[in-house]
Amino acid sequence: MNYLISKNKNGNDLCELFLSNPVAAAVKNDEGLNKSLESDSPVIFVLYGDIIRIPEIVSRIKSSGKIAMVHIDLVDGLSQREIAADFIARKTDADGILSTKQQIIRHAKSLGLLTIQRFFLLDSMTLENIEKQLPQECADMIEILPGPMPKVVKKITAFSSKPVIVGGLISDKEDIINSLKAGAVAVSTTNPELWFV
Repeated sequence: MNYLISKNKNGNDLCELFLSNPVAAAVKNDEGLNKSLESDSPVIFVLYGDIIRIPEIVSRIKSSGKIAMVHIDLVDGLSQREIAADFIARKTDADGILSTKQQIIRHAKSLGLLTIQRFFLLDSMTLENIEKQLPQECADMIEILPGPMPKVVKKITAFSSKPVIVGGLISDKEDIINSLKAGAVAVSTTNPELWFV
């Protein structure tokens, strides 16, 4: 499928980047951040931090020439409101955000940030809700967790007009390959060994 994604204010298009390397390094601490900066992954998902340190974390990622995507719901000190996106846009050089909150995604998009909305698949009702929500979805991409569910990923990519990333429980190269074969454009993983695949 050919996806059209609006580029962020810096001209970055995630789909183009994931064509060269479909693995996003998801980091949850400074040790992971240090390893991710040396990895082949062009995109780093920041899954930790606080309002004091997040500008520094993003700056380190940008200095290494990589794309910084901040999981805004996981930054200590930020509220679960639109103002959190304003903070990321104005006080950091982040390329974009991840969030489970549609209103934050919508606002971040209006600020020129790349956006990824995360969905946690718990059961078939959740899958049906995702299908209903997607037509109103304004995120550039969606991320489905947990990842190693090729049949479900294939089903979602069939009805989604948005590129799909899978994450969570990605444990080996086979999980990456199966996710990509099922139609995902990329995978995110906190496993540093897979950042060099």
